[in-house]
Amino acid sequence: MRKSKTIDQYNWWKRLRDSRYIRISLLVAMGVLLYILMLGNIIPDKIEIRLSQAVDQDIRSPISVENKTATEERRKEAVTAIGPVYDLKQEYAQNQVGKVTDIFELVRQVAADYEAEQEALKEQLEEGEEVEIETRTDEEIREEQLAYIHEALAIGTSNELSDETIITLLESSDSQLQIAQEATANAVFDIMNEQISIRDLTEKKEEVENSIEMPTLSNRLVNAMQEIASFAIIPNYIYDAQETERLRQATADSVEPVMIREGQLIVKEGEIVNHEIYEQLRLVGLLDDDLNVYPYIGLAILVILIMSVIGYHINEANTSLRHNNSHLVMFTLIFVLTVVLIKVFSLLEGLGITGLGYAVPVSVGAMLLTLLLSKRVAVFMSFIFAVIGSIFFNYDAAGAFNFTYGIYLFFSSISAAFFLGESNRVSRILRAGLYVSAANILTVLSLLFMKVVPSSWVEIGLHVGFVWFSGFVAAVLTLGLLPFFEAGFGILSTTRLIELSNPNHPLLRKILTEAPGTYHHSVVVGNLAESASESIGENGLLARVASYYHDLGKTKRPHFFIENQMRMENPHDKISPQLSTTIITAHPYDGADLLRKHKMPKEIIDIAEQHHGTTLLKFFYHKANQDSETSLPESQFRYPGPKSQTKVGAIVQIADSVEAAVRSMQKPTPDKIENLVRKIIKDKLEDGQFDESDLTLRELDQVAISICETLKGTFHQRIEYPEDEKKKGD
Repeated sequence: MRKSKTIDQYNWWKRLRDSRYIRISLLVAMGVLLYILMLGNIIPDKIEIRLSQAVDQDIRSPISVENKTATEERRKEAVTAIGPVYDLKQEYAQNQVGKVTDIFELVRQVAADYEAEQEALKEQLEEGEEVEIETRTDEEIREEQLAYIHEALAIGTSNELSDETIITLLESSDSQLQIAQEATANAVFDIMNEQISIRDLTEKKEEVENSIEMPTLSNRLVNAMQEIASFAIIPNYIYDAQETERLRQATADSVEPVMIREGQLIVKEGEIVNHEIYEQLRLVGLLDDDLNVYPYIGLAILVILIMSVIGYHINEANTSLRHNNSHLVMFTLIFVLTVVLIKVFSLLEGLGITGLGYAVPVSVGAMLLTLLLSKRVAVFMSFIFAVIGSIFFNYDAAGAFNFTYGIYLFFSSISAAFFLGESNRVSRILRAGLYVSAANILTVLSLLFMKVVPSSWVEIGLHVGFVWFSGFVAAVLTLGLLPFFEAGFGILSTTRLIELSNPNHPLLRKILTEAPGTYHHSVVVGNLAESASESIGENGLLARVASYYHDLGKTKRPHFFIENQMRMENPHDKISPQLSTTIITAHPYDGADLLRKHKMPKEIIDIAEQHHGTTLLKFFYHKANQDSETSLPESQFRYPGPKSQTKVGAIVQIADSVEAAVRSMQKPTPDKIENLVRKIIKDKLEDGQFDESDLTLRELDQVAISICETLKGTFHQRIEYPEDEKKKGD
């Protein structure tokens, strides 16, 4: 049966495979494809809208933007609503009471001065002094007094007291003035402690006048008191221009901007477009016919970020993607396949079927990456697929991202990686598909129940049906695509390894029929290598299968190897040590050639070629030196290499040497076996055979323990049954 070629077996790929530009080209190609697929989800649609016409669909804002005109109008309304600020001057009450007191004191002073002047004149006349008497009438004296009082009152205030009031005060007795002063001051103080604005001034003046009623005083004096009290009442509730301006400015600053929010419904289907709606559509860019380059630039930056993160992870993660460009090509194909699936189902969502978008089998990407590469890569890409999907599924979203779908896609993908593990048995994949469906159902129920508007049971049922379908389809697609990726890229999956371990495989039958001793040796090596590999977390099945084929090259000259000689004469006794060395050291490379010819996986070919590293053939080296007069260099009796490049290869090398050495032991005991195993490992370690395999000393110790345990089970002590003496005598 003709086997299909893997990508590594094509000559054109062999020339390009190791080029670093291939890695860059693949990442660039993924980025360009991603940019093209996302472009339609990012660029806003232009809408044909005319004033005074009805729209045929609901229109929502694709962005958040401030409506500056509406904001300014709201600020003006808020400022206008702020009236003038007045300040109540409490100190004015005491000031005006002081003025009342000053008026009465001024009148007393004028009256006292006149009295003193008359008294002095009278004393001078009684003493006989010659005094020039100025003849003045009472009216003239009153005029002088009035003028003086008016002049004194005019300082710092307006002269509003009438002559009648002043004359009345001048003609009143001191006791009457005292009563009038106290009553007037109390009335003024009581009224001035109230809030008095300019509008209330007349009312308050009338109120203070009405509050002065003194039955013990003459009406004339009461009238004078009322006029003085009215004179003292002034506004104490004063307009504060500075505070008013400050308050209005603070109010204007506190007004929240009028925002058109992302996702906000601007106009409903069938609604007439007025000037306000038209302006809002213009602000959000739905009427702008000019090219807006920012979405293109933003998308390009996002794609560059995504591809940079992927490239960094590929370079830093401890997976085959780091150095195997063939696996990177496979990763690219899985990435493209998953992205295209997400894009197709995002377009199907536009059909209007409730929940159809949730049927996207995004977990197929995580399943394939887990089985073909590693769970770590699958978990990382789950996040990337979620970001990409949140953009693809922004059909009903107002902005660029639909985080509801992003969350769903993330949990769907990551659950596939966790539930699947590293087994690719059909039952395991189908079971993982069921687990993914269950995780999808829980995720979508959570998202639906958290909505403000509750979903109907019909809607919930449709969503549950589609997300269950998603997990099932992902499992089926994984089963269908897995063999193609394994065959096309030479992936050594569990299924492939089990197939290669079948004893009916042509190469294993070739070993069994042509070199039966080698076959038995290989089976035992496989047992040792498998358990040792699993003890340090490596692929035990790979170690077993590689051990089965590691000595395939011995079938070319089987009788030159001791396990196949079957008590026959050793052919090495008839040839030189140098020729024996050439024959023996050729078998790893003969085996590798046969494996390549049969299109075997690269991992098995490498282990077959490297399982002796650069080990020295001590027997032939010492034999040659015994026959030679000069010391021969070790390099002539060493395997050409290379040394084991992987941990599994190094373990197969240890198991190969241990099995051959233990088989030749006489009466092996556990202690002898352990000492021998540790000596072999120590010798190879000192010889540098593990330098390129990344095996640590702790792992070598674990490998030694595992091999000893396996050998103890193989070479356990058996009961020696006594011979039948009767039969012996016969």
